[in-house]
Amino acid sequence: MGSEVHLTAWTDDEPRASRAFERAFDEFDRLDRLHSVWKDGSDVLRVNAEAGRSPVRVSPETLEVLRVARQVSEWTGGKFDVTFGALSGLWKFDHDQDNRLPRAEDVRRQLPLIDFQAIDVDAEHGTVFLRRPGMRMHFGGIGKGYAVDRAAAILRAGGVTNFLIQSGGDLYAGGTRGDRPWRSGIRDPRGPADRVFAAMDLRDETFSTSGDYERFFMREGHRYHHILDPDNGQPARGCRSVTIVAKEAVLADALSTGVFVLGPQAGMTLIEKLPDVEGVIVSDRNEVLVSTGLRGRLELRQAPTDAP
Repeated sequence: MGSEVHLTAWTDDEPRASRAFERAFDEFDRLDRLHSVWKDGSDVLRVNAEAGRSPVRVSPETLEVLRVARQVSEWTGGKFDVTFGALSGLWKFDHDQDNRLPRAEDVRRQLPLIDFQAIDVDAEHGTVFLRRPGMRMHFGGIGKGYAVDRAAAILRAGGVTNFLIQSGGDLYAGGTRGDRPWRSGIRDPRGPADRVFAAMDLRDETFSTSGDYERFFMREGHRYHHILDPDNGQPARGCRSVTIVAKEAVLADALSTGVFVLGPQAGMTLIEKLPDVEGVIVSDRNEVLVSTGLRGRLELRQAPTDAP
């Protein structure tokens, strides 16, 4: 899934925790084989290969991810859209790549292929169909969150109730660490990788951050990053980072991306409307917006660094 996975348990039964960890890592590997765009035979690649031609039978897990994706797409007015994969070959943000800007006409040509409403999911027959040739699904904004939820369920089923799961920007805090809740920080989007500007306690909650600082390049003073706006095919503007706190990691993962693309004002308006969802947004003007339910819970340690 393009990220390291870290598991932590607070327990006095290390053998039990080790067995549960092994099963959780196996589940990450299994879901990676289903949802990766780099592994031959994955559900995602098989659906993409048949775009515009025929439905493809997929796993129940893929159907569930697409169900949540559809919901978040509707909430965000399409700003979260798993068919953004049509753009993935144009933009390159890895450090070992030649980070050239794609041609505007190439981007415009792909935009009609981005449309979550053109994904036909037949839950009864277990199939997925992309209506237009050239459409491409990509679970980069939702797959890790789903895997984190599955891992959390496996740990609990294995008798491990106090744990921490971290995969990239997605974190799940189960139970407590001794007599205290888990504590996590929000990274300063323009500071060093180990600097946080805010922190909060978590218990049986998930915490997902999307930021413009993980995969990006600078060109003539402008930052180009991997969170793309499906309406124009360009890196989304308006936010530096978005952190979502929720009960389900799959929901937090998708919402952190969708809210990032919506922008700070519309994004916070959405957060305030959704039950059991809270959020922290750092805007491109370095303003910090905190949802109502986090006021009093979130510790603001310092202002985020103000830099391009």
